[in-house]
Amino acid sequence: MRRKNVLRAILSAGLLMTAVSAGLTDAAADGAPTSPAVATTPQAPASDSLLTAMQHDFGLTRSEAVDRLAAETAARQVERSAQRAAGDSYGGSWFDATSGKLVVALTDAGLRKAVESTGAQVRLVKHSERELNAAMQRVNALQAPAGVAGWRVDPKSNSVTVDVLAQHQDDNDVRSFVTRALKAGPVTVARTDQAPRTLAAGTVGGDPYYTGNVRCSIGFSVYGGFVTAGHCAQPGAAVSGWDHTYIGNFQGSSFPDNDYAWVNVGSGWWTVPVVLGWGTVSDQLVRGSAEAPIGASICRSGSTSHWHCGTVLAKNETVNYSQGAVHQMTKTNVCAEPGDSGGSFISGDQAQGVTSGGWGNCSSGGETWFQPINEILSRYGFTLHTA
Repeated sequence: MRRKNVLRAILSAGLLMTAVSAGLTDAAADGAPTSPAVATTPQAPASDSLLTAMQHDFGLTRSEAVDRLAAETAARQVERSAQRAAGDSYGGSWFDATSGKLVVALTDAGLRKAVESTGAQVRLVKHSERELNAAMQRVNALQAPAGVAGWRVDPKSNSVTVDVLAQHQDDNDVRSFVTRALKAGPVTVARTDQAPRTLAAGTVGGDPYYTGNVRCSIGFSVYGGFVTAGHCAQPGAAVSGWDHTYIGNFQGSSFPDNDYAWVNVGSGWWTVPVVLGWGTVSDQLVRGSAEAPIGASICRSGSTSHWHCGTVLAKNETVNYSQGAVHQMTKTNVCAEPGDSGGSFISGDQAQGVTSGGWGNCSSGGETWFQPINEILSRYGFTLHTA
């Protein structure tokens, strides 16, 4: 019974009790043996099991995994100071795993030394992030057909990249959309073979929360409840846990346009700052929500496919689901499956977002998008529950 052992681990760490991931709520009632969530030393980059998972998923040695986590932590800190140094010439940034450095796109060569003095590498580009965001907004204003998978600001190509489904690229409505999108500013077009879909599922066994006959996954604890995906239910929907006991109700929900929601927690349930590792890694404590750069490693926990890791591929992407477009999403190459919706994306010990949708599965691979956590916290005025 995993739930009892997670509870013991939390109590031994001296934590307050409040709820986190779909897995944790389930875990707190179930009871298989588990080890403490992460090393208690604040300076520790990660638990031993997380390092083991990174070695497996990224093909790294243990020392390389430790070095990568340290480099990504440094890159998060550099990103803020580099953006200030670049000012209006900032064109976006990404983490380069080969060099272990943050790369900053810059439109003004005269600011190169100032930006490099922060510890970042510089790539000179034509368009600033402000220009790219403006183009993104103009594309967002267009009505996209089903043959368009989505679009995003891509600092590496210094453009807004529109993904078109290869099997529909010659459709008249797709060609018309692309023609209008190209007039929006610096836009490039790419082909993809996969269409995104949301990841809610019908009622099945596992570590869930349930709304009617839909199963989704808990994202992160906030004071007063937890956040999850908006497509899982509408405001007012009752939520039950792994054992079908009542937890609370959807208090706010937005989908499409956004894909986030929050559920109040009560009736004997509580919240804790933990993401379930599902036995693949130790349960992970949540210590903040510093945003990981493009190129950084990231892991996901969900009630269907459990724990998987990958890399941040893109930010500020619009994903065109069949139900409508969702904006300002982050794209990863982490796999996911139906029922994982709403689950936790975490980088190191920093919360990143809640699972929205994707394509593929965890047998053959795929890509998954998440709604960034800081936008959700800002929208609802929440404080993330941290260790």
